[in-house]
Amino acid sequence: MLSLKTPLPARHHAQLIASDVSVMRGATPVLNHVDLTITATSRVAIVGENGRGKSTLLHVLSGALAPDSGVVQRLGTLGIAEQEMPSGDDRTVGQAVAEAIAQPLAALASLNSAAASLSAGVTGAEERYAAALEHAEVLDAWDAERRVQIALEALDAETDPACRLHDLSVGQRYRVRLACLLGADDDFLLLDEPTNHLDRSGLEFLTAQLRSRKGGVVVVTHDRALLSDVAETIVDLDPTPDDRVRVYGNGYAGYREGRRAERERWEQEYERQQTELGRLQDSLSSAQNRLVSGWRPEKGTNKHGRATRAGGLVQSVHRRQEQLEAHAVTVPEPPQVFRFPDLATRTGAVLLSVDEVTVAGRLTRPVTLSLAHRGRLVVTGPNGAGKSTLLSVAAGDLHADTGSVRRPSHVRLAFLHQETALPLDRRASEVYAAYVDTLVAAGTVQASEAVGLSQLGLLRARESGKRIGELSMGQQRRLDLALVLATKPHVLLLDEPSNHLSIALVDELTDALNATQAAVIVSTHDRQLLRDVDGWPSLRLAAPAQRLVSSRARSL
Repeated sequence: MLSLKTPLPARHHAQLIASDVSVMRGATPVLNHVDLTITATSRVAIVGENGRGKSTLLHVLSGALAPDSGVVQRLGTLGIAEQEMPSGDDRTVGQAVAEAIAQPLAALASLNSAAASLSAGVTGAEERYAAALEHAEVLDAWDAERRVQIALEALDAETDPACRLHDLSVGQRYRVRLACLLGADDDFLLLDEPTNHLDRSGLEFLTAQLRSRKGGVVVVTHDRALLSDVAETIVDLDPTPDDRVRVYGNGYAGYREGRRAERERWEQEYERQQTELGRLQDSLSSAQNRLVSGWRPEKGTNKHGRATRAGGLVQSVHRRQEQLEAHAVTVPEPPQVFRFPDLATRTGAVLLSVDEVTVAGRLTRPVTLSLAHRGRLVVTGPNGAGKSTLLSVAAGDLHADTGSVRRPSHVRLAFLHQETALPLDRRASEVYAAYVDTLVAAGTVQASEAVGLSQLGLLRARESGKRIGELSMGQQRRLDLALVLATKPHVLLLDEPSNHLSIALVDELTDALNATQAAVIVSTHDRQLLRDVDGWPSLRLAAPAQRLVSSRARSL
């Protein structure tokens, strides 16, 4: 936890201004001419794929990292929580809290000392007391300890002041740190993926705090619900035609609308430039062909005529070469668009039936459900309730202790597991091609309906040619999704499908799931995904010792 302090908070005068900031990593630009102004009322979110520089921008804003060019001006106090948590912190919870609110505690101590001097009639005590009182009031010092305590309890963090941080789990240490930052009441709060390690009540508390706090907020996040609920301005670090950062107003809705329009313009300009490039190349090829075979004049033409015609054709080729070389393709290839395959099913037929299924110690209450054409079900519940177990039983990966699972022999079912199990030493394209070959050889999928990896828009050629261990977690997750869709499933089982996927891809996937004819079961904690499938029938699994709560599950 980093805290940069000035003698007094600037409050409504606070400003954090980045001007023409650039950061290089070797020869690669990470941040390119970023301009950003953050005030005491700002609610700013930084988004982008892994490796796009989100944490780097946060460190530049905080002062922990100096930019290669440009300047950052800071007026006010600032607290930052990075994504990674150190494991060797030997402080106690009480010490961490005391350090977080050191200024308010010092202000109260100064006020008490000044009050004692005033009571003793010390010369100049009135001025000292007035200054100390003003200082304490600006810091709201009397309420500082209570603010941290409320945050510790609301985030379900450790409240025992004697407990050492290194004895806590990563999640517990993170929640203690977050509570300290929320209670410290700095002018600016900079948070890197703050929703990690929080349960639903913790998420609701954090959201309310970020919306209501007096100071400015800058948050790096993939949490679409937090974007929707908190962010007013979104800084998008994903690639753009000119490689400059995009800043969108009007919150998450404005970001989605602006990004969609940006991509349409990008695709249109790229297509225009590629069309012109193709026209110039065709023109040059035609001129070259005429020079090779079409320059000879008719029989009987004199030597001077032949020389004149040849020279004109040569000039034509040179002119077209110059035009082609002068045509600069200034727009890079636009981002890929996810293309969900057509998944047809038979209407009226039951595609999957689960009847009174239990698994000892993992799914203790009997579960029954049935899915047909375009059937939908969202499975929710706390960790340990058996959501992944239920999907594994439905997929046939796990045997139930009681009950039965029925699926007609012609039904194709695919299961996107929560965690990847890909062979890290093999190339992505090889793994995908081998899997499709297996499906075709087994008669599961006809060769004519097999889907190529490039058709899905999930991985570019340069990415699919890499070994899987060289891909990012997001790219590996994209390959997992591609393998699932290669089956052309009639039934899709998706366990936490938004894990490691970009915001844009999750939006595209959600739209596709709502539109597909296949039957779909989704298990998720993703709050925005739950909002997006709010109209689906739902099945809520309770913790093993509690009741199973089912809503409309049999109406499928």
